[in-house]
Amino acid sequence: MTKTLLAALKGERQPRPPLWLMRQAGRYLPEYRALRAEKGGFLDLATDPEAATEVTLQPLRRFGFDAAILFSDILMVPWAIGQNLRFGAGEGPELSPALVDASLDALDPAPERLEPVYETVRRVAAALDPATTFLGFAGSPWTIATYMVAGHGSRDQAETRGYAYRDPGAFAAIIDRVIAVTVEYLAGQFAAGVDAVQLFDSWAGSLSPAQFERWVIAPNAEIVRRLRARVPDAVIIGFPKGAGGKLPAYAVETGVDALGLDETVDPEWANAVLPEGLPVQGNLDPLALLAGGAALDQAVDRILAAFAERPHVFNLGHGILQQTPIEHVQALVARVRGQA
Repeated sequence: MTKTLLAALKGERQPRPPLWLMRQAGRYLPEYRALRAEKGGFLDLATDPEAATEVTLQPLRRFGFDAAILFSDILMVPWAIGQNLRFGAGEGPELSPALVDASLDALDPAPERLEPVYETVRRVAAALDPATTFLGFAGSPWTIATYMVAGHGSRDQAETRGYAYRDPGAFAAIIDRVIAVTVEYLAGQFAAGVDAVQLFDSWAGSLSPAQFERWVIAPNAEIVRRLRARVPDAVIIGFPKGAGGKLPAYAVETGVDALGLDETVDPEWANAVLPEGLPVQGNLDPLALLAGGAALDQAVDRILAAFAERPHVFNLGHGILQQTPIEHVQALVARVRGQA
């Protein structure tokens, strides 16, 4: 049975675009909230293979998406590098010690922390319908490094950007460590059963053009190169959120198989400037899905029309919002599939 979403990522245009949603396994689903309440903290849930498998499969049962996305977190990599990871109730994640005032070499590597993720992948792969694509993922080095340096997320990544300017050698060492562990992590996910992976660069939009080239394009290109040396048929989606006009350079220079577009990107512009035949993914505004109705229909139709002549995986421009009504997701699926 054909995995239509995997085929689209490999460059085969489908009669209707296959779809999945970023954060499709998450807090907008009542069954997820119930399991989260039962299991406790996020990290406990993500490192329990039985529970993480259940969370990964929940949205497929409801909506029949064309792909499952592994339930985990991008900060598993710095946790494996040796930082402590904590998810406080109602707070963002915290890493310690923050590398803005601690040494990378002082961290004790803990690769065994990734083993529960691989076990989750094996369980999900065994449970999936043969037509469903299974997506793994990791954070891209720049985004991961912003958390490692500051110890937490921020709106403008000023602390990390300043660190990279002040001490590019030390920052490059952090990036290099993230690249190495990420390649191992993604190769492990492929070995356990994923069909393709996505590189999330959630904070790529905060960099100047020269810094974007150095800290976004070059590290992602190195991950693609090394991963393909390990897994020659690896299918890789690059998602540099906020890249805007730097998207064409990212697409060409990183060598990713498909390019994820955030909601700020004009789909008609993207279709005109990106390499011919390059598969694209996206890029519905999560707030349009939250609004529903005519606003949702119009936004969906515009995206479908813009990418009608190239391989396209329908998705949001970022993660689904917690407040999104279930019926709006059902309406989205029906419209993308030509049933509404």
